[in-house]
Amino acid sequence: MTLPVVIVGGLHSDARKEVVERLLHAVPGSTALHHDLSTAAQGTVQRVVRDASGEVSRGETPLVNDCACCALREDLVPELERLAGSGLTRLAVVELWDSVEPKAMAEVVTAHGAGVLDLTGVITAVDPALVLPYLVNGDDLADAGLAAAATDQRTVGDTWARQLEYAPVLALVDSGEADDEDRALLAQLHPTARRVDAESGELAALAFAGFDVEAAAAAQHPACALLPQEADEAGVTTFVWHRRRPFHPERLYEALEDLCCAAARSRGRFWLADRPDALLAWDAAGGALCVENAGPWLASLPDAAWELVPPMRRAAASLDWHPQHGDCCQHLVFTSPGLDRHGLEQLLESCLLTDAEYAAGPEAWRSLPTAFDTLLDPAS
Repeated sequence: MTLPVVIVGGLHSDARKEVVERLLHAVPGSTALHHDLSTAAQGTVQRVVRDASGEVSRGETPLVNDCACCALREDLVPELERLAGSGLTRLAVVELWDSVEPKAMAEVVTAHGAGVLDLTGVITAVDPALVLPYLVNGDDLADAGLAAAATDQRTVGDTWARQLEYAPVLALVDSGEADDEDRALLAQLHPTARRVDAESGELAALAFAGFDVEAAAAAQHPACALLPQEADEAGVTTFVWHRRRPFHPERLYEALEDLCCAAARSRGRFWLADRPDALLAWDAAGGALCVENAGPWLASLPDAAWELVPPMRRAAASLDWHPQHGDCCQHLVFTSPGLDRHGLEQLLESCLLTDAEYAAGPEAWRSLPTAFDTLLDPAS
């Protein structure tokens, strides 16, 4: 018998604690495991185990490589295996600390708990009234006292966005302050998520629903991400911009600040004329933008290499294949209250190659002024 494990995370700590308590009381024989990283500055991580009646035990685990998240990873699976070995726990509820992202912990449990642990759910706890304030918060986690390591350079906004978008289940703890705009924003940010009231009896069932780590990772990969569709409700707009022509690197670089500040959240994939083989990922929240090289477009790979590409990636490319450019495209999605859709579209269009530049062809594109070296090749 394997031990079912559900991960509950999220920066909304009060909502997260409420969801964990609901699960402990809804599922007889459940046990919650929480690693408190707030003591990391003192060199340790606090481990707390509790059930529906209260705290069962408390202990410490030392930091690993000065990294609180590393200590969590080293301690989490052995503790879960101990619970599994006791035979007394029906469900293990892993309550993540504030800024810990569920993706990393889900992969740890799946990779190292095979045969003993069964990851049956990932839930992010949400107070709908706090979705926008956290999303637009560009403060560094370190400044907010939420860094998981001395080298942690994440922001509140981008961390919250990933926590929200990774989980297939969002458990809502409504503080009574949320309005229609808050709910519309939540629905548009993660339209495929199952949104359930934390007080609902459905929550316990969803904790056992099952979770596929590989599918979840693929759904987040910029090459085949399940990005939101066009939407407009309660003053919140999701604008999907899809083009084939490549960006002029210099013009796009000059527009980055305006583009990443145009929406509370934007993400997707794009390509630059001077880097035609590189699939570039766009990820922005809270006015902070991350641009990364996510590997080659399939169009740039030899046919023999396609067999090494995951099926979901090949399927996504085939659905969007262009006879000239293959899977190379601009696919960016912007979600925000009060979005200036027309202005944003004009700015994006102005960053594409002009007709004359496009007609010059790929060899000429490669000689265009480089502008993204500092973002994509920091060592150069």
